[in-house]
Amino acid sequence: QVRLVESGGKLVQAGDSLRLSCTTSDLQDYAMGWFRQAPGKEREFVAAISRSARDAFYAESVKGRFTITRDNPKNTAYLQMNHLKPEDTAVYYCAATVGSYWHIREYEYWGQGTQVTVSS
Repeated sequence: QVRLVESGGKLVQAGDSLRLSCTTSDLQDYAMGWFRQAPGKEREFVAAISRSARDAFYAESVKGRFTITRDNPKNTAYLQMNHLKPEDTAVYYCAATVGSYWHIREYEYWGQGTQVTVSS
């Protein structure tokens, strides 16, 4: 059983920065992704990173503001969020896959989510 635990979500102001963390055992075995779900909306892709951290890609809405990274020895993946906007308000989920990082519809394992609220 793969268990993912997110942390770092909180209430911030527009323009602030925030870093989310996601821990799991044997992180090196998985490509990792971050997704989010705003109230009344479907869950959407945010960012993904390959096992080696050599490759990553982002949703257009966060490109240039968010950065996904990972530290395999620490079994932790991160989402650095800069220049936050009210529309970034959502529950953020960490996800893992044994498949390819770009197959964003095929992530098998999910965390419980962490709330990020950006006030204007």
